[in-house]
Order: sequence, then structure tokens, then C-alpha cells
Amino acid sequence: MIITRKTMDRRTILRGTGAVLALPLLDAMISSATAMEAAAVARKRLHVIYMPNGMMMQNWIPATEGEGYAATPILKPLEPYRQKVLVVSGLDHAQAEALGDGAGDHGRCCGSYLTGVHVKKTEGADLASGVSMDQLVAKQYGEKTQIPSLEMGLEPPSLVGSCDTGYSCAYTNTLSWTSANTPLPVTINPREVFEQLFGDGDSLDAKSRLAQLKRQASILDFVADDAKRLSSNMGANDKHKLDEYMTSVRDIERRIQKMEAGGGDVAALPAFARPSGVPDGFEDHARMMVDLMVLAAQADLTRVNTLMLARETSARSYPEIGVPDGHHPLSHHGNDPEKMAKLTKINTLHMEQVAYYLKRMSETREGDGTLLDHTMLLAGASLADPNAHSHRDLPTMVAGGLIKGNRHLVAPKGTPMTNLMLAMMDTLDVKVEKIGDSNGRMAGLTA
Repeated sequence: MIITRKTMDRRTILRGTGAVLALPLLDAMISSATAMEAAAVARKRLHVIYMPNGMMMQNWIPATEGEGYAATPILKPLEPYRQKVLVVSGLDHAQAEALGDGAGDHGRCCGSYLTGVHVKKTEGADLASGVSMDQLVAKQYGEKTQIPSLEMGLEPPSLVGSCDTGYSCAYTNTLSWTSANTPLPVTINPREVFEQLFGDGDSLDAKSRLAQLKRQASILDFVADDAKRLSSNMGANDKHKLDEYMTSVRDIERRIQKMEAGGGDVAALPAFARPSGVPDGFEDHARMMVDLMVLAAQADLTRVNTLMLARETSARSYPEIGVPDGHHPLSHHGNDPEKMAKLTKINTLHMEQVAYYLKRMSETREGDGTLLDHTMLLAGASLADPNAHSHRDLPTMVAGGLIKGNRHLVAPKGTPMTNLMLAMMDTLDVKVEKIGDSNGRMAGLTA
């Protein structure tokens, strides 16, 4: 890192008519007096990527424990990043089991995924779960960022009505709970996410949004002059960072506008409805959302981010990979080889989006490393074998530069998944004594 004598205020932003854009941390923002401290104490992040409806476990779990495990079909997309990937087996969510409540495994498993709490069986407003892991981290990290946490998804959510036997859609449509009674809805529209991060976002009604789009053919039109002015006073490393950042902004803005340009009038964005601007294809949508996660991390607007690749009980089909069947019906495969093969294809497609996340995070520089070096990703599903609605030995992986990768770690039988969460939070410097049904801290995450 090269430190110049002149420093730039961290609050420096690119401004234009109605546009404000936060910058990533640049070398010029760090004074020589604090450079060593800033380099030594890098900010840390928690990201979560969720895959619904369980996993084809025989095509997920590695055959051997320890280092150098052979990649399974579902894990194969992660091979280029295996040094930063830790596969974890043996973790349970016993609180997601019926415990006298009867049917409703999908509602329970998703509702308890990041809380470790047996959720209340209800279809009404009297919800009860627990504070989720991501929100425990956001409570501490959010004091340092503009947005405490960002909740994203790919399917229209609802927090009312019933989405599983006797269980509110609130349990299956989000991972994040700020309190036992308060779930956070996910955002599925890339435009809305972008405006939440970078735009003024004063109004989302159709008339106002259309007027805004006409004013702003590209947000870069308003910040280009300031970017040029700042660039003239920067060193080579900062210029490269700024160019990389602006390229990311330009790419996402162009892709969003392209989708909205073909639809004529801009649709209004009522709560929890599927607005215009959402890509038709699953992979295009998923990767745009991942790009926004990376962009938010670059700008340090939030350090806590969750992404649901689909909601629990999702019946989405994937004809682009030869699976015209609904995901949830396929998950109840009844040991039919054809259905099991199709379920494996869906699981692998979802894992390819995790691989894309690892690619983008590992190729985006931050300080003397990359965004991935300072991030901890939790990815997996809240069911193991979906055909049996199994809540034991969940498919789980942790990735990033804060753990020791290239390993398959097998936890002692009966280990609550919440023990892993406590160990992760320790590594993230967030001290919590207990979460849900935790009874200790899982060892071996970093060693």
C-alpha cells in the first residue's frame, strides 16, 4: 500500500444533480499515521446464501474427512476456490423437528435456520422465532455502516398467509429476524436494491420512478465530472480502484436499465409484489444480485448481507437446465432415479451461483487482499434429505479468508448448527454467549 502525504476525507463522495455515490476505501483516505492500524484491522463481513428444499445428500457430502477431499457432483463448481471453502457435516437443527407440532417441516426449518429456535406454529400475526445470527452481527456492525443489513431474494416474498401446513409465509420467505416477532422482508428487485444503496429512493410509485428514469439515463452522467476531478489527484493504485468500482456501477446500471427499457411504462413497486426490472432468467437474476452484494461490500455500505436463491417450498422450474418440473415436488423424489438426477441438477445450479459469488469476491481487491479475504460466507440448506424432511446432518459450508479451507470437517454427532454460528461470530469479533439451542462453540473453524 502506498501512502501519500495528502489525505482524502472518508466522507468524500461523488455528487451530481440528485445523485450521491459512496466510494470504496481508497489509499488516499488513509493518513500515514493510521495506515498500519487500518491495514492490520480490516473490516469483517458476514454473508449468507440460502438454498431451499434440502439437498441430494449423496451427491453433496464428501466421502472422506479432512483435507483434500474429492469433490462431489454438487460441490464441483467450487473447485477453483477450494482453498477458501470448508465443507461441514454433522450439524443438526433439532428445533426444526415437529416436537409435537405435526406437519410443517419447511416452515420450521427455514424459520429456525439462523435462529436455532423452534418457531411457533401459526398462520397469523402472532409469530414467534428468535433473533437471527445475521441480525446479531448487524447490531454491532451496523453502527459503522449506512445500512445495518441487506436482505435479498429471487422470488416474490410474502409475510402473510400460509405457505406450509399451519405456518405463516413469514417463516418460509425470509431468514432474518430482528426480534422473536419481527421478520425482515427480502428485496427481489435489483433496481430497488440499487436505489437503496446508492439512489435517493424518495418514492417508488410508477409516476415518480418514470420521471426519475427520464432524468437519470445513467447515474454516471451526474458523477463523471467529479470522478474525473478526484482521479487527477490520486495515485495509480487509487485510480485503478476507482476505475474498477465505477466499471462495476456502470455495468449494473446498464443491465438494470436495459431490462426496464423494453417495458414501456415503469410499474409501481407495491410491497412484496414482483415489480418490473427483474430478469426473467434465474441465473441472470442471481448474478445481478451477487454483483450488488459485491458492490455494497466495496462501498462498505453494509457488512451483513443475506441472499435467498429461492424461498422455502419454492416450486420454481428450471427448463434452462432441462428441469421443467417444480423444485419442491421434485424434492419429494420417492427415490425415483430420474427425479433424483433432476434434483441434483437444481442443487448444482444453485451451487454455481455460490461459485460466482466466490469468483467476484475473490477478484475484487480490498487493501492488500480481496473482499473475500475479509468476509465469512455461510451457505447451505435448512433441510438435509428433503424426501425424508431430515433436519439432521445439514448440508453446510463456510467460505472466505477468515477460515481454513480445503477441508471437510465432520462435527460430533448431535452438534447443533448454532454451535457453528457461535464460532463464526467469535471469528467475526461479535461476542454472543448463546443463540437458540447452542450448547457450546464448534471447534476447528480456523485451525
